[in-house]
Amino acid sequence: MTETLSKSQQAYEWIRERIARHQFGPGYRLVLGSLAEALGMSVVPVREAVRRLEAEGLVEFERNVGARVTLVDETEYVHSMQTLGVVEGVATSLSAPLLDPADLVRAREVNERLRRLLDHFDPHAFTTMNQEFHSVLFEPCPNPHILDLVHRGWTRMAGVRDSTFSFVPERARESVEEHERILELIESEADPLEIELAARNHRWATLNAFLAQRHPVGEPIT
Repeated sequence: MTETLSKSQQAYEWIRERIARHQFGPGYRLVLGSLAEALGMSVVPVREAVRRLEAEGLVEFERNVGARVTLVDETEYVHSMQTLGVVEGVATSLSAPLLDPADLVRAREVNERLRRLLDHFDPHAFTTMNQEFHSVLFEPCPNPHILDLVHRGWTRMAGVRDSTFSFVPERARESVEEHERILELIESEADPLEIELAARNHRWATLNAFLAQRHPVGEPIT
């Protein structure tokens, strides 16, 4: 009994430390068998540790999914994503006329790297590279106030964005295709409003995919 409790405490501290250091970010799936193997112990003490983390609010269980690192407040996430979609859409639209061919080549190269990640998906690597792609398109924004709002939005989402692609990894493939569509609009010098809406709806599509996964049809959103 004492040995089991000791192993449970060891597992608890090991998992908790990785959550605190964001190695296991919001939405990260805690597979008991894999954790037990990494720790060199049976599943039983790992399960006890995960239940303890659940009681502390660091882990949540979902039907048909299992244990995941708890996402930050969902309402805050929704508000942040909605706002980021609006300001990033405007910034991308204002930046479009200032992007030169080299910028578009760079953006497309990053998007191709994102595409190659799809077969061996890593939410964190995808998220980091995804930000690189969008930065190429919005950084030339000539309005410093709007650009500041975009930067604030990305900062607010730090540590949270990984969770979206962890929950809905299938969204990543759609995201890459939408990137290509935005680039085509910029290259064709499309109407600024069309570019703005494409960039905004791209961000909101990720939000909607997350909400659909969290609240399947027929289940109330509380």
